[in-house]
Amino acid sequence: MRTVYTFTGSTILENGTGLFSVWAPFRESVSLLVKTPEPAAIPMQKNEEGYWQVSIPDAAPGMTYNYLLDGHMERPDPASRYQPAGVHGPSALIANNFKWSDEGWKGLDLNEMIIYEIHTGTFTPLQNFKGIISKLNYLRSLGINAIEIMPIAQFPGHRNWGYDGVYPYAVHNSYGTVNELKALVNAAHQYGIAVILDVVYNHLGPEGAYFADFGPWYTDKYRTPWGAAINFDDAHADAVRAYFIRNALMWLEEYHIDGLRLDAVHAIWDSSAKHFTEELAEAVNSLSHATGRKKILLAEIDFNNPRYITAPEKGGYGMHGQWVDEFHHALHVVLTKEKEGYYEDFDGLPSLAKAWRDSYVYTGQYSPHRKRKFGVVPHDLSYDKFIVFTQNHDQVGNRMLGDRLAAQLPLEANKLAAAMLLLSPHTPMLFMGEEYGETRPFLYFTSHGDEELSRAVSEGRRNEFKAFSWAGDVPDPQMDKTYEQSMLSWPAPGPLLEYYRYLIALRKTRRALLNTERDNIWVNMPQPGDVILSVERAGNDDRLLLLFNCSDQQAVFVHNRPHLLHKKFDSSVAIWQGPGPTAPDEVAEGTAIKLQPYSAIIYEIV
Repeated sequence: MRTVYTFTGSTILENGTGLFSVWAPFRESVSLLVKTPEPAAIPMQKNEEGYWQVSIPDAAPGMTYNYLLDGHMERPDPASRYQPAGVHGPSALIANNFKWSDEGWKGLDLNEMIIYEIHTGTFTPLQNFKGIISKLNYLRSLGINAIEIMPIAQFPGHRNWGYDGVYPYAVHNSYGTVNELKALVNAAHQYGIAVILDVVYNHLGPEGAYFADFGPWYTDKYRTPWGAAINFDDAHADAVRAYFIRNALMWLEEYHIDGLRLDAVHAIWDSSAKHFTEELAEAVNSLSHATGRKKILLAEIDFNNPRYITAPEKGGYGMHGQWVDEFHHALHVVLTKEKEGYYEDFDGLPSLAKAWRDSYVYTGQYSPHRKRKFGVVPHDLSYDKFIVFTQNHDQVGNRMLGDRLAAQLPLEANKLAAAMLLLSPHTPMLFMGEEYGETRPFLYFTSHGDEELSRAVSEGRRNEFKAFSWAGDVPDPQMDKTYEQSMLSWPAPGPLLEYYRYLIALRKTRRALLNTERDNIWVNMPQPGDVILSVERAGNDDRLLLLFNCSDQQAVFVHNRPHLLHKKFDSSVAIWQGPGPTAPDEVAEGTAIKLQPYSAIIYEIV
């Protein structure tokens, strides 16, 4: 039986009645303060759980309102569904009248997904949901079957990564309307593309967050890197937990979204017997069962802790997948030789091989950067539960100049990175534009209206890079130019795009590449001085040998197994603008295979 969480926010019932509900347990009085079309102040009634509620007849979409607390404090609705005038303006009542046409859509399992991360404001010149719709056919032709959209909850101003969101229930007003977001999801499903939404439940943005005026939304027991911690386990936490669980269910049920990526779940501090993420997973699994549609929860975790994605019956929280930064970090060190900041923890090819084999690089050993032992081995969890990437919004945008791999490395190294990602047994995620070699940066940008906060953000950005010796001036997040530089360029299609298309199609069709169980991959752990990573993957009667030359010089791999090899793929061929192949098409035992610099080769094992 599905748990029913107390309604909060506003809605129009089928009979035209407007229902309003807000949690304010310690207020002496709360009134619904209608702003338009006809101003009115309507007293609300409080129930035993601390929710104030009122119904009004003949409510119309577009009606704007605030809540009046104790007769003197006017605030927007914490569960506002739309903020037409931004975070400081009144909330708006919306209609629930979208006509869906995705009845046959049942969703995708995580192990089927090729994910593509998008920032709505910089993805297309339209800078909105309609712009994403215009690129769905392109994404499908590339082989993408899941898009992950960075947070769209209402934030201050018109430009932001989204992690400063203030109203988790409200669709950001410059990206489009509620129905335009639904139109995007509906259209994506027509193209066979699942939609994952990035949500932030570990903190609320610093500007426009009036939640503390309503009740104990925050706790002093913990702190997060971004400010006050949300109250998930202190006194009066039940209503706070219910608020966020209802939010997740809203996106998944009302908007037909297929999954949520939870930002930094390690900062969701909760010592309850049932962790918030476990309760959320139970609610989402119940929804999935009730609707017959697959719904997934992905966790961003800075800890190498598989508990979040382990089944509850095995002591876990039951989420479905996890972002893994360490695959990126290890590969980045191999390709760029950077060793500053958190990159000091990674020693090149040995770390990369461990990321392939164990998903985590740190599984209990000492981390020089963290200055402590870190991580455990994720036993009994298939590779597809781990989402890996060569670039994402954090790993590009949190560089001082927001520089992408295509701007740092030659084409062959970028092709090697793509092969590493798409031939990995983990679930791959691309960052918008990487498939064609976008060289424009993706910078950190904000548009806070509070002058003191604006100065603090700009200063904080400069201080952030003291651990790195990157040259140049730190771009100011508040400047229009910083945002404009981050827009994708969308050049004419080139060979790199076709290269990605080919590898994605190959991943979807070879049985060895489809198998994500841990007993069907063998990683040859490199010795000091090695530059070639060799991996065997198997699926049913399909066996492949993957060879990656991770150096800028030719290298030799000696095949010493009693099997014939037939070459199926070589990144160095001319069709991909490579220097030309040096590896033989057929290989017998004892043969030396010469690999071009920064090349990837696939042999079929006969």
